[in-house]
Amino acid sequence: MKKYSFILFLIGTQNASAQCESTDFLSSNPTIDNPYLKEHVLTKRTVPYEYVRESDVVWSKRVWRQIDLREKINHPIYYPLDHHTPSGQYVRNTNCWSLWTIMRHHIMNGELKVFSPYNPYQFDIIDGDQFKYPIVPESGGNYCNDSVFRNNVFYYLGKLGDQTDVPYSTYDGQDSTAIINGINQFVYPPRDTTWIDSEHIVKYLIKEDWFFDKERSVMDVRILGIAPVIAKEETSSNGQKMISGLETKFWVYFPHLRYLLTNYYVYNDKNDAQWMSYDDLFWKRRFSSTVYKESNVFDRSIDSYRTGVDALIESADIIESIRTFEQDVWNF
Repeated sequence: MKKYSFILFLIGTQNASAQCESTDFLSSNPTIDNPYLKEHVLTKRTVPYEYVRESDVVWSKRVWRQIDLREKINHPIYYPLDHHTPSGQYVRNTNCWSLWTIMRHHIMNGELKVFSPYNPYQFDIIDGDQFKYPIVPESGGNYCNDSVFRNNVFYYLGKLGDQTDVPYSTYDGQDSTAIINGINQFVYPPRDTTWIDSEHIVKYLIKEDWFFDKERSVMDVRILGIAPVIAKEETSSNGQKMISGLETKFWVYFPHLRYLLTNYYVYNDKNDAQWMSYDDLFWKRRFSSTVYKESNVFDRSIDSYRTGVDALIESADIIESIRTFEQDVWNF
């Protein structure tokens, strides 16, 4: 009997020890979404541009490009998509963000300056790519705590729906009224808010300068501005929505945006362990684009005198002229 009691005691002790070891194993091995623990935090400092003196620039050409997000090579800029749920909740990917998601996030935080694409007081003057009309919050303000900035910048991040003509009703079925500015007025439901999401961006416009630096003897390029473009919708007479053109939402000064893009990474479909930053993507010119305007005496874009295939040929000719100049520099 004593022998059996001793054996049961040993078995109970081993079970208790195994449970303690199991608990210790779980506490010492946290749950991670990788086969290894990422110890290196991907934070980088923005590499500054090479300093260029005005006297060293012997030739320059300003061009405007458009990045069509339907092209496969440009998908890392377009995806992953963010969206708003019917309840208004903003849903974003946890691993990487699209370029629009990055810009929207930092604009609402008051960390990125927005420039209106037109004169806010005279809408027919469209010269926003010259960075004339900034929209900024008060010092330390953002979309949440600065009401003036919120009202001004909302137009560039979303839009309000049509105001219903049916006012609120009281419990007895009567139209609800309230004293507003000393006048008894009907109280209407708030207008629906429609935010611009990544899927609404169809292209990006880029303003850049190509120049030859005689100090370094190189042809170099600097991106000065970038602007998101969406499809412009209008409601027809029968109530159906239709696309009536494209709308440039705003311009962002690219040298400011670079400091934010340095620590945001784009998806690499060939190697998940080697993602490049958005700043690297633009620096290495890992995108496809076409020229839609160059600096010229008429200040006109290509689509004002060329259409279709002829416009693409004209765009290619402008790019080739820049390459030809670079090659001619080295001909003796």
